[in-house]
Amino acid sequence: MKEYKHCTLCTRGCGVDRTAGQRGVCGASDEIRVGRAALHQWEEPPISGTRGSGTVFFVHCPLGCVFCQNRAISRRGEGGKVVTVPQLAQTFLKLQEQGAHNINLVTATHYVPSVAQALEHARAHGLVIPVVYNTSGYETVETLRRLDGLVQIYLPDFKYCSSYYAERYSHAPDYPDIVRDAIDEMVRQTGAPRFDTDGLLIHGTVIRHLMLPELSGDTAQVLRCIAERWGDMVLVSLMRQYTPFDMQAFPELNRCITDTEYEQAVEWFSDLGLTGFLQDGQSIGESFIPEFDGQGV
Repeated sequence: MKEYKHCTLCTRGCGVDRTAGQRGVCGASDEIRVGRAALHQWEEPPISGTRGSGTVFFVHCPLGCVFCQNRAISRRGEGGKVVTVPQLAQTFLKLQEQGAHNINLVTATHYVPSVAQALEHARAHGLVIPVVYNTSGYETVETLRRLDGLVQIYLPDFKYCSSYYAERYSHAPDYPDIVRDAIDEMVRQTGAPRFDTDGLLIHGTVIRHLMLPELSGDTAQVLRCIAERWGDMVLVSLMRQYTPFDMQAFPELNRCITDTEYEQAVEWFSDLGLTGFLQDGQSIGESFIPEFDGQGV
């Protein structure tokens, strides 16, 4: 595809020719790689529902957070299975046949031209359930506009308000500005949250914030920014499931979130009038991280 010949799909803007085997920050070639495609029960309740979200985990990532839970497939290694656009479309249709409430695209930024084609193909062949775009939030507005009308639900992270933390943990000091503009575009496309008669989300933007150890002050700023900028146009998922892996180089991150830290954040959440989803202590641990063994691909 022409977009892969001088790739500027993500905010890194590497400009590499992926069709000639060059790899940018994300590590992807022009081949679509998928690590897993299966029903997933561990999303927010109106996305997982009773039968699960049809989650498609794409290999590689443009952001590269040091604490990534999906690092088995997000790093520069080759993992997963190669699929064509028609095969990806068929994967979406198979998930619908299995009872998925939606198609959940996890970290698809660097494959958006292919994903858009696959969604158009799947819609033409019977795909009727909503599509969720599950992202770090480090997106260009131009790439998001390619998905306008194809995606009904955006599920972005809002990781940091501080450019210092964004640089230290994600090598992206521009993240705070980028994520605000990206979510502006997502909200423009989806409008306010809408639910069906079963309480499942069918349109809208859900902003996730994963709390990190020692960053409570930044969490407060993130929540305040969400409340002031988007208010009731979005839902917010305040997450405490951070689990440290090999954090010796970042000792401040080498622990879980305490009950006290989370309770304080919940109080801010409530005081700011935010609406959305909270997590209990059972959310901590590896049980939320699936095996990326190519299932369903």
